[in-house]
Amino acid sequence: MYKVEITGVDTSKLEALSFEETNKLIKEAHDGSIDARDKIIKGNLKLILSVIKRFSYKKENNDDLFQVGTIGLMKAIDNFDLSHNVKFSTYAVPMIIGEIRRYIRDSGSIRVSRSYKDLAYKSLNFKESYFQENGREPKIEEIASSLGVEGIDVILALESIQDTVSMSTPIYDNGSDVIELSDQLGYDEKLLDRIVEKKMLRQAYNRLDERQKTIIYKRYFLDETQMEIASDLDISQAQVSRLEKSALKEMYDYMKRE
Repeated sequence: MYKVEITGVDTSKLEALSFEETNKLIKEAHDGSIDARDKIIKGNLKLILSVIKRFSYKKENNDDLFQVGTIGLMKAIDNFDLSHNVKFSTYAVPMIIGEIRRYIRDSGSIRVSRSYKDLAYKSLNFKESYFQENGREPKIEEIASSLGVEGIDVILALESIQDTVSMSTPIYDNGSDVIELSDQLGYDEKLLDRIVEKKMLRQAYNRLDERQKTIIYKRYFLDETQMEIASDLDISQAQVSRLEKSALKEMYDYMKRE
């Protein structure tokens, strides 16, 4: 059996819980059984270890992340609603990720500034009023224009306060349970997800030349196709594709160095 050695936990000796066993133990845990709670935790440690791998590019201690992830798992146990006909792991993994993201953010390296929090709430207020008046969600550039900021700052600000998770957010795959999220995204989208989660997005973005900035902004913040961008810039779609890939690589390399 496959063995994970991270944080000193030998997962090859951990017994996997079935859907029925998990739900039975969760009900007992909700009724106050500490033993049932412990069994659920031990039966789901692989979830925590799987999540930690997603954060391997960050300079964080894996043991610390493991402890924080365990807190997320315990919160998932406490808050899981058995009336929803979904697997516990589908709910637990996003909870674990959210807890780790908060820890990393609050630990200092990517602490959210007050200015970003203020911008986030202004953006949310604008989105609400805009929807009431127009019957649709505003685009990023519409929010940015209204608030007198750049779209990239709106994206980062909103991302900085998004710690809630959904029962339907799929992320993990252990061979039987398939939980899909970023693993179903393309390389570029996964990269942008990682970059947006970090406060250093602006530094990475600002290192690009003007044409690269334009392409990245249009592709990922305005949601334009490569063909639309090619038409706007009067270049070929192939050129847009090459410039986009080179820009993403530059941003990715910069984030790795930092």
